[in-house]
Amino acid sequence: MEKNENNSVDQCTTLQMIYKTSSGEEVFRNENSIVVRFPGKRNAVTTSYVNGGYQEDLTSVFNHEPKPTKGHCSHDLEGGSVEAYIGIHSRRLGLDPDTTAAMMTAAKMKNAAISTRSFRNLEVTSIVTAGIEVNGGRAGDPASWHEEEGQTIYVGGTINTIILVNCCLPAHTLTRVIMTATEAKTVAIQQLMAPSKYSTGIATGSGTDQICVISNLESPHVITWAGKHSKLGELVARCVIDATTEALAKQTNLTPDSQRDMLVRLDRFGIDEKKYWEVAASLEGENKRDLFIRNLRNFSKTPTVVAMVSSLLHIVDEVSWGLIPELAGKSAAISVMKTLPDVVNTQKKPDFNAIIDERNSIIENWVRLSAWCVKCGFSGNNV
Repeated sequence: MEKNENNSVDQCTTLQMIYKTSSGEEVFRNENSIVVRFPGKRNAVTTSYVNGGYQEDLTSVFNHEPKPTKGHCSHDLEGGSVEAYIGIHSRRLGLDPDTTAAMMTAAKMKNAAISTRSFRNLEVTSIVTAGIEVNGGRAGDPASWHEEEGQTIYVGGTINTIILVNCCLPAHTLTRVIMTATEAKTVAIQQLMAPSKYSTGIATGSGTDQICVISNLESPHVITWAGKHSKLGELVARCVIDATTEALAKQTNLTPDSQRDMLVRLDRFGIDEKKYWEVAASLEGENKRDLFIRNLRNFSKTPTVVAMVSSLLHIVDEVSWGLIPELAGKSAAISVMKTLPDVVNTQKKPDFNAIIDERNSIIENWVRLSAWCVKCGFSGNNV
């Protein structure tokens, strides 16, 4: 194989076509990149560092997983910056750097998901890579870095979205697609109750998400609205929800099944097996750690337990949002959690006065009561 000007093996020949839209966009993939080539005149709005914003002369866009760098900073990339690196890799892929937009991520290209939906003469395709197990966050969380004098930090964990629309969208419609797609991405994440890594909230995305929206300037069909009331908005949202959900499942096994676990739900509040054992060791009963952890894992996956803890945590969330007064929320939560021994059919009944303290938080009381159930009463054969 020939060497390019950067003395790297040209990877163009390793690209394999994995999808083609009805309007002719071809989607290719190799080990570390997904490339979309445009068959004609297209306009786009992208968050790409290179050729980003609104463009009418792009010929391609790619999503790329760079090799990890020691410092995880942009200046550690080959070429010394994101812009230089995108130019280098564009040429490796056989693309024109002057007419190519790009996104980068730590997600694997093999885990990308593609969703297409259509209505009459309208077709929308969404291509998503996703991973938020490291960098998932909720809008408004405390920031983790600040850009100054051109220096930025590359952070692993990103949801990158490419949206292809076969009709012609004016610039303002493209930006409306971004709004709708962003809401849809958040729907997918919140339906999975994915936690923020920077607060106790539910994530709304990652701190480094990117998006590219492309429409067909050659289409005679012009659409001017992409909000939730429009058919275009509906198709965009459904494609993004479908593809984001599938990509998260492929990348990190973030699925409804994986989230059906009490310990997973409590993780955003810093509650884990170690914390449970610390609490359990202070309660009545024989202290056998290995047995307790084994029973805890069984208890944690009990569907009715998950349903109960999810209800209690929603009360916690609503208290934090100011929707429920704290004392009222705590009183309701305690009433609910006192039904736990009957729900899991414990072998004996607890002394609630010794376990639950109304001065403690909802989560503290839940951990004490559920730890007691695991240690002293849960048979492991329930529900």
